[in-house]
Amino acid sequence: MRKGLNMGKVLVLSLVLLYVNGCSFFISPALEELGGNLQQVMLDSDDPDTVTEAIPAYLLLQEAILASDPENIALLTSTARLYAAYAALLTDQDADRVERTERLSNKALLLASRAVCLDKEQFCNLQALNYANFAAIIEEAESDDLDSLYLLGTAWAGWIMAHKSDWNAVAQLAQVKLIMSHIVALDENYRQGEVYLYLGLLESILPAALGGKPDLAKQYFEKARTMTGGRNLMVLVFYAQHYARMVFDRELHDRLLKTVMAADPQQKGLTLINTLAQQRAAELLQSADEYF
Repeated sequence: MRKGLNMGKVLVLSLVLLYVNGCSFFISPALEELGGNLQQVMLDSDDPDTVTEAIPAYLLLQEAILASDPENIALLTSTARLYAAYAALLTDQDADRVERTERLSNKALLLASRAVCLDKEQFCNLQALNYANFAAIIEEAESDDLDSLYLLGTAWAGWIMAHKSDWNAVAQLAQVKLIMSHIVALDENYRQGEVYLYLGLLESILPAALGGKPDLAKQYFEKARTMTGGRNLMVLVFYAQHYARMVFDRELHDRLLKTVMAADPQQKGLTLINTLAQQRAAELLQSADEYF
């Protein structure tokens, strides 16, 4: 093995070799299993740099397979989620990555929109509808639509966060809030209440003077904290960064971030997120004196 080839790159290379050299009847199930394993390895990794370096090669592989099976809903879904995750990994980094993050979030939303459209015809072209028609469709969605709603809602929320300096993007907040609120109405415990984290973020994009609802955002962050059982440390980081800083609550800000720093980041399926959360918490604590 070439010296310096890290674990993430080895896994990606294995997938690429399987795709290139395997027989067509064997590729799909093998890639599905290995792809699932790879994503689990990423989520359980405590090395964000390795994961960030590994994801692009896997994305290219998924895109290549998708080109030969463009109506595969499962593949569209997994690729959309991976693009969204990669965009999130680059968030809050160097300013020259802002444009790249926007492009990645664009792709995530495009793929998510294609997936939900194939899953249910009524969900096609939702972004092009006026709010009244959009709301009528979303409010008719049922429990078996939860996965589609969550896929579209999270990709759309990520897209707005990546483009929050664009008022045309921010103007779509109401649609995403409705999607997330309807998910809660259908099943409050869906994905252990992760939806409340997105609702908190959506309500804290704008300050109160411009229509934001910080009190409601706080309620959502607290609900997310309770329902995730404190296992997802990024909930506390977002709570501090997007709510406590917005209302200039230094005591809450520091208490939340110190809780993150003192926690064990090793949690099944959350280690990568928690490691990133601790890195971000350290940065926020370091800059607190300047901010407050």
